[in-house]
Amino acid sequence: MKQIGSWRKWSLILAVAAAFALAGANGIWAQTQPAAPAAGQPAVSEQKPAEAKPKAVGNNLGLPARLGEEIAKAPEGKGKGQIDPSAPRGAFGIPGAPQIGFVLAFFWATWVGWIFSTVGAFGGIMAGVGHMTVYGLGDYVRTFRETAPGLNKTLTDSIRTSNQFLVGLSSILSVINYLKSRRMSWPLGLALGAGSIVGAFLAASLTGGKVSFSQYQGWFGVFVLVVGFVLIYELTPKGQAGKKAAKAAAQAFEKTVKEKADISAAGVKIKSFGATKATMSFFGTEFSFNPIAAFCGGVVIAAISAFIGVGGGFLYVPYLTSIVGLPMFVVAGTSALAVLISMITSIGTYITRAGAGMDWALVGIQLVGVFIGSMIGPRTAKFIPDKWLKLLFIVLALYVGIGYFSKGFFGQAWVPM
Repeated sequence: MKQIGSWRKWSLILAVAAAFALAGANGIWAQTQPAAPAAGQPAVSEQKPAEAKPKAVGNNLGLPARLGEEIAKAPEGKGKGQIDPSAPRGAFGIPGAPQIGFVLAFFWATWVGWIFSTVGAFGGIMAGVGHMTVYGLGDYVRTFRETAPGLNKTLTDSIRTSNQFLVGLSSILSVINYLKSRRMSWPLGLALGAGSIVGAFLAASLTGGKVSFSQYQGWFGVFVLVVGFVLIYELTPKGQAGKKAAKAAAQAFEKTVKEKADISAAGVKIKSFGATKATMSFFGTEFSFNPIAAFCGGVVIAAISAFIGVGGGFLYVPYLTSIVGLPMFVVAGTSALAVLISMITSIGTYITRAGAGMDWALVGIQLVGVFIGSMIGPRTAKFIPDKWLKLLFIVLALYVGIGYFSKGFFGQAWVPM
């Protein structure tokens, strides 16, 4: 019965995502159709004389790889959707791009790091909100949709990659903590990691340089709404019961390890390892899993994470516990490793294959902020009731999700943004 309930829960989540995807596709289709003439009026066949096309910038302005190539092809001028070589350099080293203050970036990244260490998945969402909205990059990139589509898509890749640097650092900190507590199962990590490499590489390779900012923002909104629905579920009696059971299982596991105090029982011992079933003991506790199921889950979840530019921990944990059937004390640490592998693969692919340009100074100051926020989080979150924290992020998820979904797919936000 638990298995059936799990499948129903995942089917509901996928159905919601599919509904939003269909709505988004309809919105894109509608935007591409020519407007029909009003009733009783003849169709207008006259065409306006073509306006003179502004000259291209003509050189890469010292910017590297594909970013420089797209800058060279962009129209030169002082208007929206144009590049003014004489303007002060802004984000990514582009003349006229938004000037992002390092103080703002540091404090926003500190907030993101705090969220990473308390609510997890929502940290990646806030990293995206920072790059797209708080720093003003979204509106800037959108101006190139018609005038320089290639630049629009390249800068979209840059935003996606910048998000993943912050997620990657959070994953490193999580992996270190789980390694210290010896809660890392390397056979499971091998299956998940292999799937993560494949999924992240394919997503970055197939979508790099091909996704416009509007499309990305729309799908980001869909993802945020799904996260919001998951957070709502966790506040239901059934969701609360699951959280309590997972916490109790982890505490019981830690107590067992302390009581045994037998080093020979520590770590992972493989009893059998096959394509469809692996059996092992972890700190003396025996369990089994399907490596193919873990691999396939790694492929799909890593592909979603790489495309959106956020961590997939909130997807890995329920998938591995509900579908693959693993105990919580094994899943938590190993899923953090899978997220880290996915982010490293995705970042490398976006930069080397898609040519995503990076603002390394901005990335650096944000990584410092994330680190500090991650250290502050565990020391301050205990003073805030978990329920109120979840309610806050549910409201934010619904607001940001609806705003990004509508603005990305329909061109106008349905909520003030």
